[in-house]
Amino acid sequence: MARLLPVLACAAILTNASASVEVATISSFGQAVKWLEVAAPVLVRASTREMSSGATAFPPQAGPGYEAFWLRDYSYVLEGCSNSLSDTEVRRACTLFLDALDPKGAGVDCIKFDGTRIYQPGYGSMGKNPVADGSLFTIEVAWQTHQRLRDKDYLAGIIGKLLLAHQGVPRNPSTGLVHITSEGWDRCPYGFTDSVRKQGDELFCSLLLIEADRHLATMLRELGRSDEAAKFEDEASALTKTVQAIFWDGEAGLFLAATGQGRQPDLWGSAFAVYAGIASPEQAIAIARYFQQHHAEIVQKGQMRHLPKGMYWDAACERDTYQNGGYWATPTGWLIYTLDLVDPKLAEQTLVDLVRDFQERGVNEWIFGEGVHTRNYLSSATLPLAGAKKMLERRAKANK
Repeated sequence: MARLLPVLACAAILTNASASVEVATISSFGQAVKWLEVAAPVLVRASTREMSSGATAFPPQAGPGYEAFWLRDYSYVLEGCSNSLSDTEVRRACTLFLDALDPKGAGVDCIKFDGTRIYQPGYGSMGKNPVADGSLFTIEVAWQTHQRLRDKDYLAGIIGKLLLAHQGVPRNPSTGLVHITSEGWDRCPYGFTDSVRKQGDELFCSLLLIEADRHLATMLRELGRSDEAAKFEDEASALTKTVQAIFWDGEAGLFLAATGQGRQPDLWGSAFAVYAGIASPEQAIAIARYFQQHHAEIVQKGQMRHLPKGMYWDAACERDTYQNGGYWATPTGWLIYTLDLVDPKLAEQTLVDLVRDFQERGVNEWIFGEGVHTRNYLSSATLPLAGAKKMLERRAKANK
């Protein structure tokens, strides 16, 4: 078995501090998972910055670049690597984001290290209203925090703010789905597509809303508020059926990103719909088959673009860059979890390819061919690790 890097050697590689460190080539899925288990905490701890409030911030990148504490990226740190944070850090960060809800329940995009709250991407420059996913990721951070702390007293103290956050989600009164109007630049969608001007009901945030409903229901039941919990469970069930009907493109075998501008096949959203258990069993298999059959077109070195090959967003950043043609590691965990339904070997090889690229070129935010962009990006390591572990858990249950 190839030797795994000790933490200090791994840190040196991830920060480009030493190009002379010997790296064992990853050749198996198990080795790839173990490499991420070492690398992800290194990145997380290397990212820390102290905020004026005394809370510890975990910005998206280790090193200078992202000069604020981003909500959704932190959620992905908790999902994949919460054991690298202390109880105090987790509690303070959750409280920080909950306290940042505006009076209507809108969540932030990020918080600057001096405590300034930013509700639109681009440090407040993109869109008229708060980003569509802020309230939803606020609930998700609270959920992940509760999974870590299991402190019912703390949960009881924050549940009111979680219900306020749910009220702050921009929704279509007809469908109940997360909605972005067509009037001017209303707001940005899911943050990993914040350069994309989607309109109408939006898939990814609607998936996050279903997750939020499920998590709120569970937390309310733990607090003995069963009647309220049932309402969120019912809404999650109804919204699941709505998503399956409204966004599904049976011809493509994928979900569409939006019902208005941006009505295009969404690779990330389709993978996440399977990962979150929102796609129907038939839809999940269709998506997995699409990923299997088009793998070489949509994946580079274990990293996936947002849209099918050759397709670009109706309105977004420059083509073949960033969120409009770049290849990202952030969704790789969802990708392999889905692929595993029909092609376990390809799922495993995809993670191996990803980690090999990390070893050779660093953990980057996105790549395109020989180009790499934004080194030491946390979600690129933490979220694939979460997906790999969830895939292994599903296998273990199936083999019982």
